[in-house]
Amino acid sequence: MRDLDLTTLRLFIAVCETGNIARAGERASIVGSAISKRLSQLEHQVGTPLLVRKRHGVIPTAAGETLLEHARGMMDSASRIERDMESYVAGARGQVRILASVSAMTESLADDVAAFLKMPAHRSIQVDMEERVSPEIVRGVRDGMASLGVCWDAVELGALQSRPYRTDQLCIVVPAGHALASRKTLRFEQTLAFEHVSLPVNSAVQVMLQRAAGRLGRSVIHRVVVSNFEAALRVVRAGLAISVVPREVAELQAAAYGLHVIPLAEAWAQRRFIVCFRDEQALSPAAKLLVDHLATHAPPET
Repeated sequence: MRDLDLTTLRLFIAVCETGNIARAGERASIVGSAISKRLSQLEHQVGTPLLVRKRHGVIPTAAGETLLEHARGMMDSASRIERDMESYVAGARGQVRILASVSAMTESLADDVAAFLKMPAHRSIQVDMEERVSPEIVRGVRDGMASLGVCWDAVELGALQSRPYRTDQLCIVVPAGHALASRKTLRFEQTLAFEHVSLPVNSAVQVMLQRAAGRLGRSVIHRVVVSNFEAALRVVRAGLAISVVPREVAELQAAAYGLHVIPLAEAWAQRRFIVCFRDEQALSPAAKLLVDHLATHAPPET
């Protein structure tokens, strides 16, 4: 079969929707005889009748109904292609709001968004970011407060869709001279005898640590609760407690603070981040471009 012509398919849809070739011609500003000719050629191309001519109009055959469904899908795809290409040609415009976890914000999201905005085609896009804990991110995206959310993939997304983003490794950070400082790797259970610097109780990291401790019949001993990882590292440097921090964050300041960064051995310590949204097909061109950019940083699938 030769390639189907989009103009002919568009006219075929109009005829099916109006049930009349003349009315479809009025809608498309084309004479009915020209539409009839195109439809005859289409039927010859697919090798089967597509329309049944009635006294007061036409109705699709079974084959016509099937083609109608496919034709509508092709029209939707063609419209998306046109919108996306217009974004590249003219430069996408719009505002994108992101809700992001403290881990994503601290580690790489700001740098990745900055690189996106520096591209000439994106100079008319504005991106606003706000730090939230993971349950608030999902709720905010679901309720339309933001177009995109960036969080740990272990969070319950409900009906939201997602694309993969970056990964990180959770580690134990201890001050020099600490009893654990000489270890090359640790299991989480080995840290529970020591006091911890913790993030807020509803943060994704803290919920996960409490559950891990609960499975061991233990609990995390909280000495200090802080709102971000930088504050946690300062408390560790002061020798008040140890903390679970992503290696990608800890290593930025470990040398300056004289800290030891020790990877956790558990599989859950290898975290995957995602970009979540309500419906990818309904994203604005600017938001879709940003999602595609962030997804390029996802590790290869294994």
